[in-house]
Amino acid sequence: MNDQRSAAGAMAAEQAAAVAVPEAVSAPGGAAGPVRPKGRRAALAPVALVVAGGLSVQFGSAVAVLLMPRAGALGVVTLRLAVAALVLMAVCRPKLRGHSRADWGTVLAFGVAMGGMNTLFYQAVDRIPLGAAVTLEVLGPLALSVVASRRLVNLVWAGLALGGVVLLSGGGFDRLDPVGAAYALGAGAMWATYIVFSARTGRRFPQADGLALAMVVAALLSLPLGILESGSKLLVPSTLGLGAAVALLSSVLPYTLELMALRRLPAPTFAILMSLEPAIAATAGFLILDQALSATDALAIALVIGASMGAVRSQVRVGKRRDHA
Repeated sequence: MNDQRSAAGAMAAEQAAAVAVPEAVSAPGGAAGPVRPKGRRAALAPVALVVAGGLSVQFGSAVAVLLMPRAGALGVVTLRLAVAALVLMAVCRPKLRGHSRADWGTVLAFGVAMGGMNTLFYQAVDRIPLGAAVTLEVLGPLALSVVASRRLVNLVWAGLALGGVVLLSGGGFDRLDPVGAAYALGAGAMWATYIVFSARTGRRFPQADGLALAMVVAALLSLPLGILESGSKLLVPSTLGLGAAVALLSSVLPYTLELMALRRLPAPTFAILMSLEPAIAATAGFLILDQALSATDALAIALVIGASMGAVRSQVRVGKRRDHA
């Protein structure tokens, strides 16, 4: 994030502020901080952009689940990343010269994390409900935030999240499909890695250039897997069309909306809003995939959302005290 002001606590603040959507750290570097427009309607506009971005991501994931019988989980990942890479490269037109070896190493690691996160997540939603998958996945960024803050109060939030996971699993992940749950947890670990390298890439590359280059890396890594699983099925026009829709809904559109919102919205507020992702995912799963939630599942998701919000707010209070010190 470009609006972090404490040099000593910059990485911890970035990680906490990116609990829900780490893509935000690749926001354009030209802005010194969020612009605070006057008027209630203007103040609500960036909030609407954030919510729209979250809806786009999760409904895009629901469309991806519908596409999986045609293209397979790995094929869907390939289509999403390849189309998103083409669009971002065309829009950003990043410079390929003038970067150091360390710059390229960072963007390579960012791309590997992005590809791994997407691959594991789609393997998860192929086996367990979308809301459950996102709830388990968000534990990765939450754990990173707790570790980065090094505050005892965040152990409370970690315990709250753990309670949500226990409820979601019904005391054992066999209810969810243990393989799908393991994939979701792995995706969460990759998401935490994504946060770290997204922040580093955002500092090394202007605008969203690093994001575009990392997307190319992720697409190239996923291409052999997608071809191996689906082959010529990926070239069927209807499959290509749905794959492009997934890319636009899950990558291009939400990234754009989030970057616009961050220009007028404080990063911590953005992160708290995006902690609602599991609830949005559960809604998308219900409306599009007919994946109903039990009362216990809804309570489990609420606990994880509350833990995410609490961790972010706790870190924000620390940052404010440092700024006033």
